[in-house]
Amino acid sequence: MISLGLRLAVAGGREAVTRLLVLAAAVAVGVGMLLATVAGIHAVGAQNLRYSWLNSAVTSAATGAEARDPAMWSVREDFFDGHPMARVDVAVSGPDGPVPPGLAALPGPGEYYVSPALDRLLRAHPADQLRDRFPGRPAGVLGRAALPSPDSLIVIVGNTREEAGRIAGTTEITRMVTVSPDKCRDCVIGLGSNGIVLTLSVVAAALLFPLLIFIGTATRLAAARREQRFAAMRLVGATPRQITQLAVVESALAAVTGTIAGFGVFLLARAGLAGIPFTGEPFFPGDLSLTGTDVLMVLAGVPLAAAVAARVALRRVRVSPLGVTRRVTPKPPRAWRVLPLLAGLAELAYLVGHRPPTTEGQLFGYLSGILVVMIGLMIAGPWLTMAGSRLLARRAHRASTLIAGRRLADDPRAGFRAVSGLMLALFVTSTATGVITAIVAERSDRTPGSAGHDFVSVAMLPDDVGVPAGRVSAPGHLIRVNPDRRPEHHLQVTDGQVGIDIPDLPGLISCAELATIPGGGTCPAGAQVAQVFPDLNAPEFMPATAAGPSWPASTRTAAQLAGLNVIDVVLPTDGTPAAVERARTMLNRAFPYGRLAATESDYASDFTRQLYQFQRLADVVIVASLVIAGCSLAVSVTGGLTERRRPFAMLRLTGVRLAELRRVVALETTIPLLSVSVVAIGVGFLAAHLFLRSQMRYSLHAPGPAYYVTVAVGLLASIAVLTSTMPLLARMTGPAAARNE
Repeated sequence: MISLGLRLAVAGGREAVTRLLVLAAAVAVGVGMLLATVAGIHAVGAQNLRYSWLNSAVTSAATGAEARDPAMWSVREDFFDGHPMARVDVAVSGPDGPVPPGLAALPGPGEYYVSPALDRLLRAHPADQLRDRFPGRPAGVLGRAALPSPDSLIVIVGNTREEAGRIAGTTEITRMVTVSPDKCRDCVIGLGSNGIVLTLSVVAAALLFPLLIFIGTATRLAAARREQRFAAMRLVGATPRQITQLAVVESALAAVTGTIAGFGVFLLARAGLAGIPFTGEPFFPGDLSLTGTDVLMVLAGVPLAAAVAARVALRRVRVSPLGVTRRVTPKPPRAWRVLPLLAGLAELAYLVGHRPPTTEGQLFGYLSGILVVMIGLMIAGPWLTMAGSRLLARRAHRASTLIAGRRLADDPRAGFRAVSGLMLALFVTSTATGVITAIVAERSDRTPGSAGHDFVSVAMLPDDVGVPAGRVSAPGHLIRVNPDRRPEHHLQVTDGQVGIDIPDLPGLISCAELATIPGGGTCPAGAQVAQVFPDLNAPEFMPATAAGPSWPASTRTAAQLAGLNVIDVVLPTDGTPAAVERARTMLNRAFPYGRLAATESDYASDFTRQLYQFQRLADVVIVASLVIAGCSLAVSVTGGLTERRRPFAMLRLTGVRLAELRRVVALETTIPLLSVSVVAIGVGFLAAHLFLRSQMRYSLHAPGPAYYVTVAVGLLASIAVLTSTMPLLARMTGPAAARNE
């Protein structure tokens, strides 16, 4: 039976081979995307694990081999051209100290090791912009084992124990942490990988659903002709078991071929996928790996799923050999089909007031809710199509409209099947756009301003201590401690709105000095000293003028100000990257023991990168979903024309014009398309709103023009796909197609 099934799979000539190739291609795309998603989850874990050694000062992470000689250890964040850089200052106490991965030994005083990406920057930029920040000479380049990403900027600087002891936050360590940051309670450096896995899981579901529809649609291509062939074999004595075996062999052949090709698709795309910074940093290609279990599950699971699909698709032939010829109008879909959709939305609504406290609980809750909504849309689709077709038939004034409405009403499942992929694509597009738009709108309103100036500032010590002014030889403007500050009354949050309660800000600066800083702000009339934020950057809700923020006055005089400790030094620049980096290098060399110099834009860049990360994921989902949906629509329309060419040929013989038949085909596709699109977009925005309210307490915001352009392009592309199939109608409905076959 296996050899007979293999012969039958290609016995139909060009049509059979084309069908086999389409099935294999559909499976290959699906398998390639599935493998990429699984490999992406593995890559997140591998990247996160290589952050672990940077958390070696975390005493609660009791992992890693103990060393006899402790080392002094401090990790601070530096920046270059808006990119974060990890600076590790160390001081060894003996030859048997802890050693990071990728190194043979820690650097001694006057030495430093850099990552390959940072080494390239050191060679490409003048010393006063970057190299002068690191005292001493380069001792080598970090090995790959120490690098979370090919683009990681890391420097390990050797110091004397006296120098290292003066750096704020320095501790002694005796081992390198080897536990992943997501499994370490106090580890602060690394990825929130559970959140990334949640995102990738939603991406996988959003992509796999259209892919499964595409595979199912391709499997049904020319299904009517296959059913007729198998029914004829039943009439001449073939048993149901034999028919099932033949169908399974034919489907398994395409599935096995497509699965093997899918591994090739994944391997070809892996290098390109590794360069996409889903976590904010690109992956090493080797991190996008598969386990033996993954390979075996895909190799066995995909052909098995194809075999199950073949059995289900041929259930009518197995019941009766006359099942194909004795076709009757199927029962119309019932209104109960909307219940699963409502159940999915109800689950998301329940989470608004009952969000799970753990990441795992949130992963299960949101992912299951989104999946139930997507399944509910698929189940409710035929009923929505039937409702639209009946409305079309009742209002029909032309023969083509009446024929299309009646045909859709007779079999709304087939009509919906053609547009189901696009419906899910629109749902995914609306949900992703709704979430991203709201996050951008809400965070941009509540995040401290993205600096209306180009100041580089450095914190001397923690805000409540400072250093005496006599110990500061500053190249910039000094901001001093405000002893009157009451932090507990500093800001007030009411109903989601942030406002100033009392104007006791953490820093003080003389009004005379403030007047010399372009964009630094203004003092109230008559005041000698102004209360300011360190780095002179104010939140957007504070009043401002063209000269900058309107700072509140202090009761202290200029004479009293001179005796207060310094907490920050601000150095204005002209805003060019070179000037900013020169200022940063100058401040880091002048004040090497506190917080490293940065601009307000540097601090805001972490949030910006996170938004870009999710925007990239959303773009990938949207584009891929629309492309897959377009392919599914093309296959479905072509398959529908193939299966109905004899009825259409009979209509042409009775006098129906070809233009009328084209309108019938167009209406049979556009009516379900429009009816389910409205529902998909509405449900997508509702799901986004429920997720935002539950997870972030945000409200849905109106999307920007890009969303409407995307939806319009998607619908126009669908119409273009439909139009491209029209030339087939003339060739497939000629007089020869009316003969009995």
